[in-house]
Amino acid sequence: DTESGGQYVITQTPAVKAVLLGQTVSLNCKTSTWYQQKPGGTHKLLVYCATTLLSGIPSRFSGRGTPSDFTLTISGVQAEDAGDYYCQSLHYPNSVWSCTKTSLSQTAH
Repeated sequence: DTESGGQYVITQTPAVKAVLLGQTVSLNCKTSTWYQQKPGGTHKLLVYCATTLLSGIPSRFSGRGTPSDFTLTISGVQAEDAGDYYCQSLHYPNSVWSCTKTSLSQTAH
């Protein structure tokens, strides 16, 4: 998914991903903050500043890369990990927020 806010562009791949339970999945984004939103739920901050895991987030979630080219990895996907994953960037000096989304689901095979 790609969003452009004026001169600001975020690219997040893939836009949709289906995985097997227990599989490791990586989502890439050209920014540095990740959120999760489960169906019918609210956004939950997972990782910020590229690699900092928020307190209380399971260790199967990890971030690596730089603030401008970042990957979120889930090592051993669990059923409760299904949902929408957003990467977000705050652009200075105009304080413009941009956001894109990947939808993660489980597949039977």
